[in-house]
Amino acid sequence: MGYEAKKRLTQAVIHLILIIVSFVMVVPFLWMALTAFKTVGESTSVSPFVIFPSKWITDNFVTVWKNMDFFVLYMNTLLLIFFRVVAACLTATMAGYAFARLKFKGRDLMFSLVLFQMMIPSQIFIIPQYLMISRMGMTNTIFALVFPGLVTAFGTFLLKTAYQGLPNSLEEAARIDGCSIFQTFLRIMMPLTRSSMVALGIFTAVFAYKDMMWPLVVNSSASKMPLSAALATMQGQYTSNYPQLMAAALIACVPMIVIYLIFQKQFIEGIATSGGKL
Repeated sequence: MGYEAKKRLTQAVIHLILIIVSFVMVVPFLWMALTAFKTVGESTSVSPFVIFPSKWITDNFVTVWKNMDFFVLYMNTLLLIFFRVVAACLTATMAGYAFARLKFKGRDLMFSLVLFQMMIPSQIFIIPQYLMISRMGMTNTIFALVFPGLVTAFGTFLLKTAYQGLPNSLEEAARIDGCSIFQTFLRIMMPLTRSSMVALGIFTAVFAYKDMMWPLVVNSSASKMPLSAALATMQGQYTSNYPQLMAAALIACVPMIVIYLIFQKQFIEGIATSGGKL
């Protein structure tokens, strides 16, 4: 077998693997979409041949739209994402710059605490955070939803790495021109880490969108719940109406799909720059 034949065979195998992996990733979404148009009996059928609904019905969408105030849920979710992204980018970029470029007493110890926070499960902080919110009298508020995302250890680490990759000559030139530390940070260093801030914004938005446990803990009012928590309340203890649940989940996907279509270029650049994955 010649070189060209081996190259074509290798490319064919790679494409086949990618197609199979892509199909596996798309199957849950297709199952959700198909189940939303089924009856309860069809959705709970154990027959492997009941894939498509025998009759495409839209009653599930009408029912969940009437029973759930999606406008309020959309607003709560968008406010949650917006404030968490703003707070995360603001605090992480300042902390990352301080840890990467400034020298102060206890810097290494404080950054070790940041790394320690990344190593332990976030569920450990739920009780202390809830006690703080409860004593402030801020339960059942948008601030309560945003509170855990005011600071981010991951964002601090990501931005610290980005600032460490910048040459020292930039700060030296700014210092010669008479810039203060704040001016150097705001006008020179921070704009150069825009791609890392975009990546942090993407991760923060996705994590905030799918955060379910914290909203259920801190909010008992349906008017202050985001989409993920509201969907969780539809899950019954003994039985569930899966077609309606999947219809609600399909409607809940709309905001993130719209955001992705609008900021598709920034999504791809941010993920490529960070080297991470969602």
